Amino acid sequence: MVVSGGTGFVGSAVVRQLREAGAEVRLLSRAGGVDLGRPQSLRGACEGARTLVSLASYVGPDEEKCAAVNVRGTRALMSEARRAGVHRIVHLSTCAVYGTGPHRGVDVGEVAPAPVSATSRSRLAGEGPVLAAGGTVLRAGLVTGAGDRWAVPALVDAFRRLPGSWAGGRGLASYVDVADLARVAVALATGPRALPGGVVHVSHPEPVRNGELMGALARHGVLPHVPAAGGELSWQECLAGLGERPGWVSERQFALLAGDMWYRSDAVWRLAGVDPGPGPVRRLAAAAPWYRDRGGARPDA
Repeated sequence: MVVSGGTGFVGSAVVRQLREAGAEVRLLSRAGGVDLGRPQSLRGACEGARTLVSLASYVGPDEEKCAAVNVRGTRALMSEARRAGVHRIVHLSTCAVYGTGPHRGVDVGEVAPAPVSATSRSRLAGEGPVLAAGGTVLRAGLVTGAGDRWAVPALVDAFRRLPGSWAGGRGLASYVDVADLARVAVALATGPRALPGGVVHVSHPEPVRNGELMGALARHGVLPHVPAAGGELSWQECLAGLGERPGWVSERQFALLAGDMWYRSDAVWRLAGVDPGPGPVRRLAAAAPWYRDRGGARPDA
């Protein structure tokens, strides 16, 4: 089995579970001379393999690097997989390809993708060669757990600037713990049944309410306090506050975190034959030290 992106946040969790399951894993990494940004380095990468788990991507604002890695690199990797006769391809993408919401209980095919960032545009384009090769594309929601450098850190940044209850904490979003995401990917990669090509959503089947998540982060010491009752900020007040106070989370990113952005994900768990488990909020306790050690909480002034 060949795995690209096996040293990243999601990839390391997938590789760990594959090895625990006794799978023979061949990692494609820059340390080994393989780089999706240099398609010529992929020649022969899938030779002799029956399964490819494609997890590598570039996440950032550089348009050219997005195109080089997420589009041209993925296309070259899929060409190598087809040339080598790979029978099964599992590829990680993102629900961010749908763009701005609100999205409430959207199933695959019900909303046309409308990506708004360089990363999501290129990751959507990268799905094309995967689907053409008969692969299964996993569009993941927000991924949490030890190693997360975006979802919870973004919530922390926004809370420092807006230390209240965002629109009453009513927003619902799709989240998945990284270990649960890895369980699904491993089951799909190693299961006995042939996989149908196409797109599936991968998040916990139950969306997470923002207020519940923020409360859990506070209880675990990742946020300095629970959003105070009576401290509700309207959506307009939230957007105004973001603009007035310095931080790295943009208005668009804030909408992904605090608004209604959830996607139906029941089908993938049935396809994989995996129980989704208790969900990302219950899993936070294990990841809390990771977040706290990286400055998740700031004491009240």
